[in-house]
Order: sequence, then structure tokens, then C-alpha cells
Amino acid sequence: MMTSDMLRKLGLALMMALMLGGVAACDNDGPAEEAGENIDQAAEDVGDSVEEMGDDVQDAAEDAQNN
Repeated sequence: MMTSDMLRKLGLALMMALMLGGVAACDNDGPAEEAGENIDQAAEDVGDSVEEMGDDVQDAAEDAQNN
């Protein structure tokens, strides 16, 4: 039979292994993180497009005023 000291060491080793595995898993992007990054990029792209469209409208208005 295992003594309580051996069981404690085994339990501690198991806890450390689980903690290290959890830390290593944090480096990988999961599907939710990738989806969030895609949404952020899409929102940024839309914002850039709207800004460009606003500049084009402003340029067209200035051209119409000058003619």
C-alpha cells in the first residue's frame, strides 16, 4: 500500500502537471478567440471603408461647389 507521504507527492505532481497544461493551453488561439479577432478585423475594415466614403463625398461636394 502507498503511504500518505507518497500519496501527497503524487497529488502534488498531478496538480503541477494540470497547472502546466493549463498554462500551455493559454498560448493556443481557440475558435472563440479567432472569431473575435475576425470580428474586430471586419469592424476595422468597415470603419476604414466608411471613412473613405466620407472623404469621397466631401471631395465631391467641394468639386460641385467650385464648378
